[in-house]
Amino acid sequence: MRLGFFDGNPSKAIYGKLGPKYVCTSEHQELAWEAARQGIVLPKNSKGSLPLSPTAIKTLAVIGPNANVTKTMIGNYEGTPCKYTTPLQGLTALVATTYLPVCSNVACGTAQIDEAKKIAAAADATVLLVGIDQSIEAEGCDRVNIQLPGQQPLLITEVAKASKGNVILVVMSGGGFDISFAKNDDKITSILWVGYPGEAGGAAIADVIFGFYNPSGRLPMTWFPQSYVDKVPMTNMNMRPDPASGYPGWTYRFYTGETIYTFGDGLSYTQFNHHLVQAPKSVSIPIEEGHSCRSLKCKSVDAVQESCQNLAFDIHLRVNNAGNISGSHTVFLFSSPPSVHNSPQKHLLGFEKIFVTAKAEALVRFKVDVCKDLSIVDELGTRSLKQSLNVRI
Repeated sequence: MRLGFFDGNPSKAIYGKLGPKYVCTSEHQELAWEAARQGIVLPKNSKGSLPLSPTAIKTLAVIGPNANVTKTMIGNYEGTPCKYTTPLQGLTALVATTYLPVCSNVACGTAQIDEAKKIAAAADATVLLVGIDQSIEAEGCDRVNIQLPGQQPLLITEVAKASKGNVILVVMSGGGFDISFAKNDDKITSILWVGYPGEAGGAAIADVIFGFYNPSGRLPMTWFPQSYVDKVPMTNMNMRPDPASGYPGWTYRFYTGETIYTFGDGLSYTQFNHHLVQAPKSVSIPIEEGHSCRSLKCKSVDAVQESCQNLAFDIHLRVNNAGNISGSHTVFLFSSPPSVHNSPQKHLLGFEKIFVTAKAEALVRFKVDVCKDLSIVDELGTRSLKQSLNVRI
């Protein structure tokens, strides 16, 4: 409707002259590149690992079944890319590389592990590009576990042992994995999750690894251990945990068990500090004349229209970039309700992503609607406001 397709002849409308030549413009290709850069998440980065120096690294081992992929990078629900830049192409544009796919596909039934160890031992640093593709996770194709497939875990561990320099593990996938073995391996100095990064994914990965872009992505979901899958039937949609049966619940809001990485995780090459500038210590809820809580001590009050009208407050937070590298930073605002009515342990109220130059600071503002954001729904569907509710950054 907004494109005017129902307002007469579309070719005579404001967008009627648009055609294929407008798709692959330099601006659009740059947007694909920027989207890939912004989406890369850095869950692990040992001191002195990333970013790599393009002048200090003379040889780079690029290993793994997703190192030189094209269509894998665009996932599904995709258009036709203008052009591809694979991870291998992106890295080779910056430094000399030695490449070995190791496996014929992501299932990785057999792997050239000895050959991979040799090139890792000879290189100044190693980038392992693993994960999955649409043959393993897709519409109508659910994964049966959350471990890396086939011999990928063995490949990662053995190459890390043999590597002469830093080992950067790059995971390409839509969902999460139990990569606790890599998280806890000191030889694996950094981990990147890149999702399915699109046509410019390889260039974006190279930008982050070599410090031309400061990573700012955050995980959009929690990564669970394999034991979670073994414990939770995928047909059980109950969000809340059940201690009696050992059911651990779903999502960051309710799940209290062990995680590999959690919703919102993601590191930067710089250090951001927060300082609360403005926030109320308490909020008063107006109640009408004759309300029972005027004579009784109430622990809650119903979130009705009369009490909620124009009931809001502001939270201001100063974000300081204490490092020497400029970058973007996402600030999350959570509420932590009291433990009543099986309420969530925390709940995301909002987030703001800001760019802060090195040694500078910026102000982040949140507006909290008290009844919408801070109320709790009980077992009968009644929405109410409770005492002792905390808001945290």
